[in-house]
Amino acid sequence: MITVATWNVLHRVHADNWASEIAGQWPDEADRIAAVTAAVAARTETVVALMEVSGDQLADLRNALPAREFHVLDYPRVPSPRRLPNVLRDRSEHLVILVDGSARQIAAEPFLFDPGKGALAVDLDGTLIVATHVTGDQRRADQLARLRLLTASSPAVLLGDFNIDRSALAEALGDDYAVAWFPPDSLPTRPRDSGTKSQFIDHVVTRGLPVRGVTVEDVAGLSDHNLVRAIVG
Repeated sequence: MITVATWNVLHRVHADNWASEIAGQWPDEADRIAAVTAAVAARTETVVALMEVSGDQLADLRNALPAREFHVLDYPRVPSPRRLPNVLRDRSEHLVILVDGSARQIAAEPFLFDPGKGALAVDLDGTLIVATHVTGDQRRADQLARLRLLTASSPAVLLGDFNIDRSALAEALGDDYAVAWFPPDSLPTRPRDSGTKSQFIDHVVTRGLPVRGVTVEDVAGLSDHNLVRAIVG
């Protein structure tokens, strides 16, 4: 049995480019970075997967969590400010897995047609743990096919921002995969006041393993995504 969590922490450049209300609530990005780090440091899950981690955020996490094992995918695309001046020392973007213990890294690869999305995989005592951030357009099909190939030969847990709702993800992945259900009264994983996209786009997916205790936790305005946690095995 392992506990897992997934959280898109919102890269500041993306927040500014898309005029996210989170950026307005945190005018000093250093303060938000410190608060995100404190929230991650308080997590007790065996595995924590993080999306949209800026270079500044990654450095702060490493400094604050020396006892945690870090696995990192460095995206080749570096987000570029389009609306506002850059406020980060390091604008690079990363996909991160934090492990309480030790795991063997298996893969760290950006997706072929989107260098700002990808998959990061580690082997934790015979279970493949994959963190991913999937593109929210037609490129998704090839990316999900790559995730199926990556997880085809062992018990696996996929954690991440899939940019689609549960039923669409389950249909795309197929019968070998179980996409965890959210409780009926669950908070949305990606709250939004307008638009037609689902508010439940962050998921815990398993192959060959049971999952229970799925919970969405309010992150109190630190990101535009809430945190999802679950128990696997």
